[in-house]
Amino acid sequence: METKPQSKSASKSLFDFEGDPGFKKSMPIALQHLLAMIVGNTLPAIVLTGQLANTQYALSPEESLYLIQAGMFIAAIATFLQIYPVMKVGAKLPVIMGVSFAYIPVLTSIGVKYGIGAVYGSQLVGGIVAFIVGMNIKRIYKYFPPMVTGTVVLTIGLSLYPVALNYMAGGNGNPMQGDIRYWAVAVLTLLVVLFCNMFTKGLLKLAAILIGIVVGYIASLAMGLVDLGGISDAAWISIPRIMPFKLEFPIDAVITMSVMFVVNSIQAVGDLSSTTAGGFNRTPTGEELEGGIKANGVASIIGSVIGGLPTATYSQNVGIVSLTKVVTKHVFKFTAILILISGFIPKFGAIMLSVPQAVIGGATITVFAQITMSGMKLITSDEMSSRNVTIVGLGIALGMGIVQLGDQAVAQFPEWFRMVFTSSPVVLATVVVFLLNLIVPKKTVAEEEAERKMMENE
Repeated sequence: METKPQSKSASKSLFDFEGDPGFKKSMPIALQHLLAMIVGNTLPAIVLTGQLANTQYALSPEESLYLIQAGMFIAAIATFLQIYPVMKVGAKLPVIMGVSFAYIPVLTSIGVKYGIGAVYGSQLVGGIVAFIVGMNIKRIYKYFPPMVTGTVVLTIGLSLYPVALNYMAGGNGNPMQGDIRYWAVAVLTLLVVLFCNMFTKGLLKLAAILIGIVVGYIASLAMGLVDLGGISDAAWISIPRIMPFKLEFPIDAVITMSVMFVVNSIQAVGDLSSTTAGGFNRTPTGEELEGGIKANGVASIIGSVIGGLPTATYSQNVGIVSLTKVVTKHVFKFTAILILISGFIPKFGAIMLSVPQAVIGGATITVFAQITMSGMKLITSDEMSSRNVTIVGLGIALGMGIVQLGDQAVAQFPEWFRMVFTSSPVVLATVVVFLLNLIVPKKTVAEEEAERKMMENE
């Protein structure tokens, strides 16, 4: 009797998007993804409420906690959309979504000036703008060759290094930052991650980051660095609400947020490219880019209605995909379920948040390094002509350089310019490389060599 070939859906591989390796193999890696994103997912809400605390727009403790929980709800919704697209909204790629660091300067600026209602009103419009960008990404995708998307990915990786190192030192705003105990647990976590990744096999290798975090957490408990107070204070149940804040639409806030969403959509091209390069060894299709960006827009629109802040693809989780090569959608499904549980049960999220930032920093520095190398891989897949080298180098130089400037250096520029272009190196680097790639005449290495020979013969 002739046997039918095994279908993709029957695969049990961790390295097949349609594979179903089972709960035991999937859960450790799903936990890695959760731990990599949960701190970053809550920080924007914490920073925003902190900035509003001493203003006329200050939020109550209950409202501040709700912003954190709503961020978990919207991260879960956005992640589900990406792995299980609805009406072509979603990339059908192994990506984790969450509330984005990139929006923090814009969110705080709008919040302090107009209040939380203006944040969500401008976010609603920005989400619509992102959806429109997604609808047209296939038309403009040709303007984003590997050298452009690679520069975006590379700059993302470089911009995350200070975040990881600040985490390793104990975290910004921590009065004990720099305490030798933080550095000790961070280095211990890093060494465990490296050991598991380089000297072990199987699940130990794939779960290297999770194992590092567990070891670092135990060491932190022994050193008295873990604050368990937040766990006992947290409520057991949190339910999402519709329109928890009245939406407002100041024109300058809407314009600024819309520009940020356009830039974030370009950054998503880089993250999605890094995901397919690291996980599948290919570039993303136009359909994947369209669905991914549209899903981000829809998630941010929903977020504005339930109180979740703007979302984005999470670069640290992209790095885990590149590091482990695990792409099965079941891992990401379990991660999304865990994120959703964190939203409904604040105590669960409080347990995750009790992991010291030093441990998270020690575990994720290798992930950020992987993102950087993925960007370099994309860039070098294009011809390294003098033209391309100059454009990429200039974009990175300007992008990384502008965030090092003091306030006085950019004080003469409009506020919206400062909010958009000096908050993240990714924004300026992307704009510079994108525009120069359109303006500067294209020349191959062979054409440049021929041009030099002509100059010698004259």
